[in-house]
Amino acid sequence: MGLKMSGKWSATLYGPDGEVKERREGYNTITTGGISALVKHLASAVAAATTFTHRYIAIGTSGTAETNADTALVSELARHTGTVSQVTDGIYQVTATFPSGTGTGEVEEYGLFDSNTAGIMFSRDTEGLLTKGANDDLVVITQITYS
Repeated sequence: MGLKMSGKWSATLYGPDGEVKERREGYNTITTGGISALVKHLASAVAAATTFTHRYIAIGTSGTAETNADTALVSELARHTGTVSQVTDGIYQVTATFPSGTGTGEVEEYGLFDSNTAGIMFSRDTEGLLTKGANDDLVVITQITYS
């Protein structure tokens, strides 16, 4: 499921008597500059916010396929605060490092949340098994692309 953005506009021309003379409606195109501005706004808002910030990455052990109805990881191992950045005009990125001794185990699922415990899950992904040893560091990057 991809995220698309659209806009709608309308223009109504009134005569001196207040009666509608003409009306036009249509859909507009969101420009690359508009997408860039949105991603910049999102990145700066999340970096400065203290609540409702989608900058927490969680890892878990379940290989259960993701759905858009998911609200949490199936079996969470660990969660860390990520660093927010804007990669390009349309890409919002969060990067989190799970250092040695944290999140050790068989990692198969990843989630982006707005809190370091519970919270709203923005996205979830399952991938092939990755075994993180106790002395391993795991860097997880999630990107949300707006187009």
